[in-house]
Amino acid sequence: MARILISQNATKSVYRNGDIAVKVFCKGFPKEEVLNEALISARIEAIGGINIPSTLAVAVDADGCWSITKDFIEGKTLEQLMMENPERQDDYLADMVDLQLTIHSKVCPLLHQLKGKLSRQISETKEINPASHYDLITRLNGMPRQSKLCHGDFQPNNIVVKPDGTMFVLDWVHATQGDGSADAARTWMLLALDSQETADRYLTLFCEKSGTDKRYVEQWLPIVAAAQLTKHRPEEEALLR
Repeated sequence: MARILISQNATKSVYRNGDIAVKVFCKGFPKEEVLNEALISARIEAIGGINIPSTLAVAVDADGCWSITKDFIEGKTLEQLMMENPERQDDYLADMVDLQLTIHSKVCPLLHQLKGKLSRQISETKEINPASHYDLITRLNGMPRQSKLCHGDFQPNNIVVKPDGTMFVLDWVHATQGDGSADAARTWMLLALDSQETADRYLTLFCEKSGTDKRYVEQWLPIVAAAQLTKHRPEEEALLR
């Protein structure tokens, strides 16, 4: 069966070949990042209790391009379903929150600490002044230390729903161990880029289902926003600032 291109960006192309998906990185993409992505996925897979595509192989071709091969999950993303069935959006958001809380119920001690990652990202951010750097790092250091599994990029387009309703979570490259409320703050931010109303409904559901004071999650928002500035995405700057 000939492989079919299913997505592409500046650094990688993803192909489907029957029951497998092959992510091919561009020439020169750092080997350590490819291997780290595969290692994180393998560690999440080993935890159990979360549906993710199995990692099958890591390879490099004759041109020096690295690739990761995984199971292909047949279905639609939660983002597609929300667009196709707007009247069910609240149900989909509730399912999404339940899935995120399942993730947060797990631990993966070999992953990097979220607070350390955020601290490094904020320190690298050039878009904010030194006083704001100091305030954000001080605030981050004062937040409780937790060890919940955090996806780091949890949003509807990273959730595939199979025809039988089973949900699979994709793209674990940003996974860390830390505070679930920080993970929720990042999800709010990602949703708010498209619709702040949807993001606010998500956050209300998250706080209700997790028993978290919304004000606590909101304390994380400026921290994760500052860290996101290191991505240098023009379409995000208005929200993040």
